[in-house]
Amino acid sequence: MRHESLPSGLVTFLFTDIEGSTRLAHALGPAYRDVLADHRRLLRACLCDAGGAELLTEGDSFFAVFADADAAVRACVRAQRALAAHRWPDETARPRVRMGLHSGHAEPRDGEYASVEVHRAARVAAAAAGDQVLCSAATARLIGPEGLVDLGLHRLRGFDDRTRIFQVTAAGLARDFPPVRTADDRCHNLPQPLTRFVGRASDRLEVALLLREHRLVTLWGTGGVGKTRLAVQVAHDLLPGTPGAQPRYPDGVWFVDLAAAPGGDPAAAVARSLGVRPGAGQSVTDALTEHLLGRECLLLLDTCEPRRGAVATLVSAVLAACPGLRVLATSRVPLGPPGEVVWRLAPSATEAAALLTDRLGTAAGTAPTRQVLGGVPLGRLTGAPTATGVDRLARSLGGLPLAVELALPRLRVMPPRLLAERLTAPDADPDALLAGPGGTASGGPTPARHASLAVSLDWSYRLLEWPAARLLRSLAAWPGRFDLAAVEWLAGEWLDPAATCTALAELVDASLVEAELTEDSAGYRLPDPVRWAARRLAAESGELTATRDRYRGWLPAPRTLGEPVAAR
Repeated sequence: MRHESLPSGLVTFLFTDIEGSTRLAHALGPAYRDVLADHRRLLRACLCDAGGAELLTEGDSFFAVFADADAAVRACVRAQRALAAHRWPDETARPRVRMGLHSGHAEPRDGEYASVEVHRAARVAAAAAGDQVLCSAATARLIGPEGLVDLGLHRLRGFDDRTRIFQVTAAGLARDFPPVRTADDRCHNLPQPLTRFVGRASDRLEVALLLREHRLVTLWGTGGVGKTRLAVQVAHDLLPGTPGAQPRYPDGVWFVDLAAAPGGDPAAAVARSLGVRPGAGQSVTDALTEHLLGRECLLLLDTCEPRRGAVATLVSAVLAACPGLRVLATSRVPLGPPGEVVWRLAPSATEAAALLTDRLGTAAGTAPTRQVLGGVPLGRLTGAPTATGVDRLARSLGGLPLAVELALPRLRVMPPRLLAERLTAPDADPDALLAGPGGTASGGPTPARHASLAVSLDWSYRLLEWPAARLLRSLAAWPGRFDLAAVEWLAGEWLDPAATCTALAELVDASLVEAELTEDSAGYRLPDPVRWAARRLAAESGELTATRDRYRGWLPAPRTLGEPVAAR
């Protein structure tokens, strides 16, 4: 089609370019010239066969116009197939071309179009990923719904209104792409909790202050202690536009659930959350670094412990290359890279009591109790639970927010004091008492690792080396505080003192053993929920009887339950 006969009226514009062309040119060197020439030849043939008019070719980009929208889509599909089928020097040399279509009314003048519709088409193309074909709703209306995937409403850069974007699909075309890249107002992907955040005011403030001074802050604590909930709340506090947010992150705050990392790869999980797709021959870490370079943003990496080493390596790499990046991590063990600041989040009976009070709808046990709990009617109550009963239950639950949430369904049928008594009975089965068919009472999706206390603690247990795992099972029979001499006695049949210290340190790092250190002494204890799990694991392994016998052999004399176990 000659430029003298450019279409007018309702036309369809096409923009294309190679994703990561600069990087590809650097990687290929002189060979890039031939790759670019082949790319142009293939695209021109498809555009010409479909009746398109090439308006501008500059570098790796094309700008064309079609009188018919269906023909424009056919040209894009044929071009993508041709690019995929062509024999390039190798796979890393294959250009990944993004394409965008938009239809609107325009009149040519002097061989070109001066219309806002041209700019809209260019922005549609800029929203695409390599190998992807996108079109606006205006084009979609002309070609019909077949082969289109609705990607929703998006605000294109430079436009105040929102445009509905569609992905063109066809046999031979890739279908799985990251989210489209547009100028949406969204500055985060943080989870939206269904219940309000309660307590932890000091932790909330301190973590935010740490992020002002340090670039990697890790919330460290046992499973179910509330690391994720606190981290998400702090991240919400730091969102751009939040009054008083310091520091501000103009490029957003982004949540990454590493427990759901594809193939266990933390870099892939971060890339997916940020909508980053590596180019040809580019590693995921390099693609992330390229994306984050020059941005001021906060990454919230949740559940780092399963791939601690890989997470530490990734975080070190991106922080070193991207000075505007800060990372807030949650983990059951410290990550360990240089520059990490660890904030220990310990179980707290006081905080758990505050959470219980809030969830029960009381004010320190004095206000009338609401007659619903998590949307389920409570049993008929003659008054509010007492503060004493709530405090006792909070202590019985080990001060863990997860245990509080798991206990709430039981409070539909018994008061806090009675549940506390049952949890602390000698023959109690806490896992059974806190197991409910509906999960927690807070509503919303519950991570599999938080389905019960047993599952949560088993998650930590599976990460232990075998000496630490056996030591944890051996501690099941010890009801109170113990010292290092007691631990060495307990493990003396199968570990030397140095290995015992290493195993004990691993349990402390995993937040399964609490250490109470002074200048000249050290004491340790198992939180009650951990002891429950250790007792169950020891029974399952057939070690519980021997563990109890070993404990009795240590005792110098009859003692009161809860009295510290000291060296003989």
